[in-house]
Amino acid sequence: MGKTQEPAAATGKRATLARILAAAKEEFSANGLAGARVDTIALAAGVTKQLVYHYYEGKEKLFEAVLADVSAAVMAELVALDVAHLPPPAAMRALLGHMFNQYEADPALRSLSQEGARYNESHDLPGNKFVAMAPALVTLLGDILARGVASGEFRPGVDARALTAMAALVTTGGFTNRFMLSVLAGFDTTSSDGMAAWRRHSADFVLAAISVQGSATK
Repeated sequence: MGKTQEPAAATGKRATLARILAAAKEEFSANGLAGARVDTIALAAGVTKQLVYHYYEGKEKLFEAVLADVSAAVMAELVALDVAHLPPPAAMRALLGHMFNQYEADPALRSLSQEGARYNESHDLPGNKFVAMAPALVTLLGDILARGVASGEFRPGVDARALTAMAALVTTGGFTNRFMLSVLAGFDTTSSDGMAAWRRHSADFVLAAISVQGSATK
């Protein structure tokens, strides 16, 4: 039997929601939750303001939907990485590099991550997909660690959850807190050369933390 075709109404609704979320992502990343305007989002999405409120109730609920959508996309990309064929050090560098690439390629992600971190600290979001998908990322990194221990390249006893958190903070910190990094590191992390330097340093730092030799394996 062939696949059941989705009703046109459902397809249209999904497309409308996607347009609203895309427009909201740009508006929230540019102006933050406080400064974002629902009428601007509606105009960019090609819908009425009333329809936005119909689907999302209010600006905060729309912001929560954007955070959930963006975080789920980021996590899905990471956990889908095929690194099992790579030697453990190369696999770890590939994972770290992808964390870095996601923020480098999407300026909106940088702004939303900062705004989202503040929002999540003061709001209970039980449907947060990032939380639900986090164990899969820890498992991926843990598998790389285990292969590295078995090959004699990584030291045993490294906590996969703590390393995942450290890796995420080190790699993305170059985008989410550029001022502090520029001041402390002594180079301009907003420049292409500066970000290339931070990319190398962050990967070397994580590899050094888990290497048997205490230095990054190339």
